[in-house]
Amino acid sequence: MNMKGFPTIFLFICFVLVITNCFMVEADTCKPSGKLRGKKPPPGKCNKGHDSDCCQEGKFYNTYTCSPPVSSHTTATLTLNGFGPKEDGGGPCECDNNYHKDSELIVALSTGWFNKKKRCMNYINIHGNGKTVKAKVVDECDSTVGCDDEHDYQPPCANNIVDASDAVWDALGVYGDKRGEMEIYWSDA
Repeated sequence: MNMKGFPTIFLFICFVLVITNCFMVEADTCKPSGKLRGKKPPPGKCNKGHDSDCCQEGKFYNTYTCSPPVSSHTTATLTLNGFGPKEDGGGPCECDNNYHKDSELIVALSTGWFNKKKRCMNYINIHGNGKTVKAKVVDECDSTVGCDDEHDYQPPCANNIVDASDAVWDALGVYGDKRGEMEIYWSDA
């Protein structure tokens, strides 16, 4: 038996096992922290703008206090959000207690990524649809609570959401009914 190639094969197998283990560890680092029972919105509540979901009576929704680890290539789901008064975003933005125009390049991040306001008013780079856009973090997409008046009777956000204004979707070249949800990756700017 020829043993000359053994060290190379052994090193390659070790490398594959280490890489596989890293991906498995990253995927398992943020599990649901609890469940929230949905309440039916009162009449006239829950703005369905931007394809928003309304809570369903008795349905259980996962809550999260964490998000997947942030890297230079953090995978996320981009969703559409309104940041103005009477829009689907609920109340004023968490970072500055103000409403914002949909023409601004702004986002809300899931609770873990929002990191107790540590990303407030900082910029992130969003990569999607073959383009990159720089957007300012102005709000939290709350992953811990929902189905109440403050959150416009919408379920808690998933732990991997970048909730973006119309301007961000425009800058990524996604228009009309193609908006709603899109897989992207992002990083701190």
